[in-house]
Amino acid sequence: MSPVAPHEVEDIEIQLLLEALFQRYHYDFRHYARASIKRRLLQARTHFGLPSLTALQERVLHDPEMLPQLLGFLTVQVSEMFRDPAYFRALREQVLPHLRTYPSLKVWIAGCSAGEEVYSLAILFREEGLFDRTMFYATDINPDALRAAEAGVYSLDRIRKFTENHQKSGGRTSLSDYYTADYGRAVFDKSLRTNVVFSDHSLVSDAVFGEMQLISCRNVMIYFDRPLQDRAVGLFKDSLARNGFLGIGSKESLRFSRHAGAFADFVPEEKIYRRREP
Repeated sequence: MSPVAPHEVEDIEIQLLLEALFQRYHYDFRHYARASIKRRLLQARTHFGLPSLTALQERVLHDPEMLPQLLGFLTVQVSEMFRDPAYFRALREQVLPHLRTYPSLKVWIAGCSAGEEVYSLAILFREEGLFDRTMFYATDINPDALRAAEAGVYSLDRIRKFTENHQKSGGRTSLSDYYTADYGRAVFDKSLRTNVVFSDHSLVSDAVFGEMQLISCRNVMIYFDRPLQDRAVGLFKDSLARNGFLGIGSKESLRFSRHAGAFADFVPEEKIYRRREP
């Protein structure tokens, strides 16, 4: 029998570890882009000082308290408020005038991470006079991320960038109106959370939970393989009201999805689409 190369052994270990996570905890990373998931698992192995991915699998299977730490590696928690300001400017100037015609609105932030985009949209809708008639659904699979999002506390050294992005997005107020500085932290006003529901939801396995006028899912699908991207786009299609809007990340595309025909370009340069009439 010919020897197995180390990278082939690692690939087997990854497959077994992802299957173990699914069977034991019902977190399904089996259809995430393999190169990305491999890089993050190797980082986790190093962080925990383990000799192999098999050892990492054994630890997480027998120590449930280790799961949240591993999820921190497997789910990307890198974002900022008003990230890609032109996207938020396009929402403000081109999408919200259409949403203004609805008596009530539902907005889904899928893969909300630590909440930066949630507060960005809450502030934008408040500035445009739509906050009070809007319910925001902020979802993620990482419970630690959801707790951070609900707390709305960020390091003060991030605020300069947040403020710059907010201004570039067409902000009508000062970002400082929405937070208080406290011991090196910026604590965002709890009034921004009055219309927000934070909830666990997986694009891999969960179903439609409401009819939305706007879905923003940015820089999430980039970590999925093609079949899982297709599932997510189908979920968004089924979740959008007639003529509802979908925003995705700048490096993402609907082009290869079998559901692409359900969407029309709306602001193509900012990856904002509109649900076609059924």
